[in-house]
Amino acid sequence: MAPEQMSILFLAIVIIVGLLVIFWVVPVGLWIAAIFAGVRVRIIELIGMRLRRVSPPVIVNAQISAHKAGLLLDMERLEAHYLARGNVIRVVNALIAADKAKIDLGLQQATAIDLAGRDVLDAVQVSVNPRVITTPKITAVALDGVQLIATVRITVRANINRLVGGAGEETIVARVGEGIVSAIGASETYEDVLENPDIISRTVLDRGLDSGTAFDILSIDIADVNVGKNIGAELQTEQAEADLVVAQAKAEERRAMAVARKQEMTAKVQEMRSRVVEAEAGVPRAIAGAFRDGNLTSQN
Repeated sequence: MAPEQMSILFLAIVIIVGLLVIFWVVPVGLWIAAIFAGVRVRIIELIGMRLRRVSPPVIVNAQISAHKAGLLLDMERLEAHYLARGNVIRVVNALIAADKAKIDLGLQQATAIDLAGRDVLDAVQVSVNPRVITTPKITAVALDGVQLIATVRITVRANINRLVGGAGEETIVARVGEGIVSAIGASETYEDVLENPDIISRTVLDRGLDSGTAFDILSIDIADVNVGKNIGAELQTEQAEADLVVAQAKAEERRAMAVARKQEMTAKVQEMRSRVVEAEAGVPRAIAGAFRDGNLTSQN
């Protein structure tokens, strides 16, 4: 290949690589799409995004979506949220949904919620359409000792103003479970709960269990109640069995003491008998001694 052809080929390669670099640094297609969508953005701004390691498609597409929805957003704040590793697209979608639902939600609050680890779009959706949380089976015992097993449905609505720093669904479920156990435990009989489960629901709802959480509790409904074991009767049976064991142990102790006492008395009787025999054996010797000493004669 001639040197001139080599030069032309090298120049063509350089031009192609240069064009590829230019089209990567300067997203002309994205700029054209933004112009046709009515979003004013300059080429130099797109180049600056590349240099700041910000994804121009993310920012521009978010701006296009917001513009089509009638929202005016600050591009620099979107870039700052992107650099903070936030989800720009989800934040913008949440702002659009909040605007359509007439929910007061600004860009600053939405980005703060997103950076706090909350799903801001899901929060807006739950604010519009309340969520129903079904608790695991809750076991409680009434005052008459009968066990009840209840399943509860909690209807909650997200509170946008309490999303940052507010407790989640797990706290709601735990508090409601505790309230149900306490309310059932205060009932005189299990029949009272079966006949009027709404009383338990109202009692728990009136306690303000959503305080400090990211939700407002709209309703608490007992979906299902089943009768479990008679814990009171079982405890009484166990207590009676324990008392019986104690009584048997005490009776065995008394029997053992009686046997020991009997054996002790038998030993004493044997001891006394041996003493009597010993004393009887000494009588002839005493008589013989008396004769020998002259203290006793045949006439006596």
